[in-house]
Amino acid sequence: MEALMFKKPGMNIIEELESEVRSYCRSFPTIFTQAYNYILRNIDGREYIDFFAGAGALNYGHNNPKLKKKLIDYMMNDGITHSLDMATSAKANFLAQFNEVILKPRGLKYKVMFPGPTGSNSVESALKLARKVKNRKTIMSFTNAFHGMTLGSLAVTGNKFKRDGAGVPLEHTVFVPFDNYYGDEVDTVDYIAKLLNDKGSGISVPAAIILETVQGEGGINVADYDWLRRIAELCQRQDILLIVDDVQAGCGRTGTFFSFEEAGIEPDIVCLSKSIGGYGLPMAITLIKPELDIWKPGEHNGTFRGNNLAFITAAEALTYWENDELSTSVNSHGRTVRLFLEDLARKYPEMKGEVRGRGLMQGIAFGTDGLADQVCRVAFELGLIMETSGADKEVVKIMPPLTIDNEGLMRGLRILADSVEACSNN
Repeated sequence: MEALMFKKPGMNIIEELESEVRSYCRSFPTIFTQAYNYILRNIDGREYIDFFAGAGALNYGHNNPKLKKKLIDYMMNDGITHSLDMATSAKANFLAQFNEVILKPRGLKYKVMFPGPTGSNSVESALKLARKVKNRKTIMSFTNAFHGMTLGSLAVTGNKFKRDGAGVPLEHTVFVPFDNYYGDEVDTVDYIAKLLNDKGSGISVPAAIILETVQGEGGINVADYDWLRRIAELCQRQDILLIVDDVQAGCGRTGTFFSFEEAGIEPDIVCLSKSIGGYGLPMAITLIKPELDIWKPGEHNGTFRGNNLAFITAAEALTYWENDELSTSVNSHGRTVRLFLEDLARKYPEMKGEVRGRGLMQGIAFGTDGLADQVCRVAFELGLIMETSGADKEVVKIMPPLTIDNEGLMRGLRILADSVEACSNN
């Protein structure tokens, strides 16, 4: 019998066989084959600068050599790959490293839960535990929040398009305005406190408040540090747990390992995923204050919560946090991006650009409908990968790997500038 002969697959096979739910391959319509640090290559050998970084899952770049070596060595030695939540050397080493490098230096004493390998898994476990601890059903979330696509995490997500996909009522959540949602004239912490203290507001005291310090998918909306401190104080006064969803903004994206460090707060529960695995391998953890760890064994579990390959790369990724070198670089690059974007907004005032963000999680919100989408399409044609964010896709989002060098950063920013210029001439 002759061997079957297959021609090299192209985009047509994606369009023919993959579900209509596919998204990013519509924005970036090419077949990618290779990647290293901040460079992606397609099937034709064309290079693209990556200002997307796996939606924040590749903070240490594509195929980071330090992480790759550890992973290959582990696999070649027949290391455990799948283990549910059994004890393995890979898990033990990650926990020890995380405690020594991240928790102890920051004076934190969280217990580490492995809820399943995605950000939604982490959020689901946080919500479930908060309700269990406080014996209350309601969770308070914020306008423009994004916390995941499973029903529990979707219930605390603000985006109408995402919520409409649920097909069932999304209940036991109350939404309140994020920092600066109404502009400078409305103090939203006072607003929330008024709702909680007023017996006629119709708002019961929730089990928890969940928030992102920088709303990534919601439009790069940044919470002021003082606002975060006051929310934390409100939670303490009202006996409400504070959950920080650091899935995208964490692991150094804003310049510190946790995005809330500069605010000086200590959340009751912290959700981490995306870049916690270091290499883009699925992994998530939920950090819990010890007194809240009231789970019964097996009460929340999952088949793939023991991704040992991710434990290996996650532990190695933590070596970047043994000193301040990466953090300093992120803050320096962040200042470069900020100045560049502010100059771009001044140069094209007709686009009504508003610069937002922190560290290497920044962007421009355009006041012209459809402009952000158009800029990202032109940028892709010119060799730059970026995505939009915001309820109306109004924000061009800049999130390169944290390991990008100055040359790569400036190349990408120049392509962005060329893309804005091209769109301004249309």
